[in-house]
Amino acid sequence: MSAHVLVVYYSATGSVHRLAKAVAEGAESAGAEVRLRRVAELAPAEAIAANPDWAAHQQETESTVEVVELADLEWADGYAFGTPTRYGAPAAQLKQFIDTAGGLWQAGKLSDKPVTTFVSSAEQHGGQESTILSLNNVFYHWGAVIVPLGYTDDVVYAAGGNPYGTSWPAGFPSTAPDEVTLDCARFQGARLARFATLLASDRAQASAAQG
Repeated sequence: MSAHVLVVYYSATGSVHRLAKAVAEGAESAGAEVRLRRVAELAPAEAIAANPDWAAHQQETESTVEVVELADLEWADGYAFGTPTRYGAPAAQLKQFIDTAGGLWQAGKLSDKPVTTFVSSAEQHGGQESTILSLNNVFYHWGAVIVPLGYTDDVVYAAGGNPYGTSWPAGFPSTAPDEVTLDCARFQGARLARFATLLASDRAQASAAQG
């Protein structure tokens, strides 16, 4: 069976957007059906306008990447969440969307599904790992199956060696992820898709047995 993978992210100036596209490409290469979605922007227009890179990225993606809906979470067999770091924690825009998923959580629609996370920060030690760990706290409550990168491929080492998830130190002003980091994100997406396929098949067999 072809697993459904949802790649959902927040990106201000584009670094996380590029990582998200690479994760989606990796999942597709492993045979998954993929939805790439962004969360809604919450920042005031004047704050966005004050940063030309932020304004340009918003204009670039507002008509090309759909805004995620709760129905996308229910549709998916596996999740990849991407965010910039905000003081060592996920961006409010992503967290706000996650906080609306309580109904799905209560109904058991998010459990037993694999989930992985990728991040970007201005500096290498700007909270990349703590941001991923913060998001993982949500997924423990969901009953999801966390799929880290681990040290499972040489590309993880080449991309900086973060076993928690693909991470990019974008600098300031922000720079686009290099090709090695994008390759790591593709590997992460393919790894997620393999787990999504296995677990979706297991859930389908269990449901058939109960029926």
